[in-house]
Amino acid sequence: MNEEQFLKERVDGQINWYDKKSQFNQRWYKCLRVGEIVAAMAIPFLAGYMSEKTPAIQVVVGFLGFIIAIIAGVVALCQFQENWVEYRTTCESLRHEKYLFLTQTEPYNVDNPFPLFVQRVESLVSTENTKWSQLIRAPKKEGENG
Repeated sequence: MNEEQFLKERVDGQINWYDKKSQFNQRWYKCLRVGEIVAAMAIPFLAGYMSEKTPAIQVVVGFLGFIIAIIAGVVALCQFQENWVEYRTTCESLRHEKYLFLTQTEPYNVDNPFPLFVQRVESLVSTENTKWSQLIRAPKKEGENG
């Protein structure tokens, strides 16, 4: 594989993948958190209107509490914020390496920088894969249900 192929197929491919996954996780995290905040703010507002004559409001307040619990569980389970930050960090690190390589800036200001570039790019991708694998295989802490 030559430099042009590696840049196009591997580096740009990985940058695009991490960029899209980062955006996806950011979008879901923010949407779910906004929903959680709106539901949490609605509860005290509606509680001021509760009375024996308005049992529907009691049901709505209970339902909003239920929704908040579901959203908190989904955010914790799917780890949207953590993934967003990790994927963005990896994406920007890959871009950084690419631009250093293309401009022949240190550490790529040597006679044959391509092998070093490949090694550093693969190290970034491998580190991300290792983090993911460790997260999946991590033993559950006491009190966590699986």
